Amino acid sequence: MLTLQCPYCGVWAEETELHAEGEAHLKRFGPGSSDDQFEGYLFMRENPKGVHFERWRHSNGCGKFFHAARCTTTLQVFGTYSAQTLEPPQEIKDKISETYPGWSWREFS
Repeated sequence: MLTLQCPYCGVWAEETELHAEGEAHLKRFGPGSSDDQFEGYLFMRENPKGVHFERWRHSNGCGKFFHAARCTTTLQVFGTYSAQTLEPPQEIKDKISETYPGWSWREFS
């Protein structure tokens, strides 16, 4: 079972207490965007085998959204952090690099 720590309230919660909200760090397009940009925002998602950044909600706790970095093949969690950040914290990227040298995901590495 996947267990994540909420970065806001500090509780270690099993995935049954959380709600997966999809891919993290999406660039949202609003009015004035092209059809291609909006289509990419709505439908195009990464689905990697390996390191992935996800958005979660602590639904049975504080109710706040947060991001988690984990490996989709091993369920290894590299860390969780605030959903208001524009990119993963350096300490999490360093943990990933120790396990998976040369990794990359979107523009992060």
